Amino acid sequence: KFTRLLPQLRGAPLVTISAKTGRGLDRLHAAILSAHKVWNKRLSTSQCNRWLMDMTDAHPPPAPGGRRIRLRYMTQVKARPPSFVVMCSHPDLLPTSYNRYLVNGLREDFSMPGTPIRIFMRSQSDKNPYADKKEKKVTKLNKHQEGRYVKALGRGARKSR
Repeated sequence: KFTRLLPQLRGAPLVTISAKTGRGLDRLHAAILSAHKVWNKRLSTSQCNRWLMDMTDAHPPPAPGGRRIRLRYMTQVKARPPSFVVMCSHPDLLPTSYNRYLVNGLREDFSMPGTPIRIFMRSQSDKNPYADKKEKKVTKLNKHQEGRYVKALGRGARKSR
């Protein structure tokens, strides 16, 4: 019943205690320390990438509309809660079911039961960062300065001969 009502806590340790007798407090303390250790867990980028490659080999991402989604690499950007960024092509086309597949795989393979894990898909397209920059206006002053620059280069070339 517990996992049905709170599915996000699936795998989290369930510790019963007694407020009257204090029984079970030692197990509660151990569970808290274990949860804290998992909460602060850091994975290296190489561990994440090897894991991501194994996961995509076992179950490749879908290709909606014939467009293949490539998951390039993964890194942990934050602990508390463990948060990861996956650089991929077409992150908007990746279904949430595949995101859940990755989250559940992380929980299982790196022993993080009951921990909220966040995965962000980020595009790594070949966009030009200067595409939105304004083009240089051609003015008389610009033409004059460019002409002086070209003439100076021409004089320097003649002197070296």
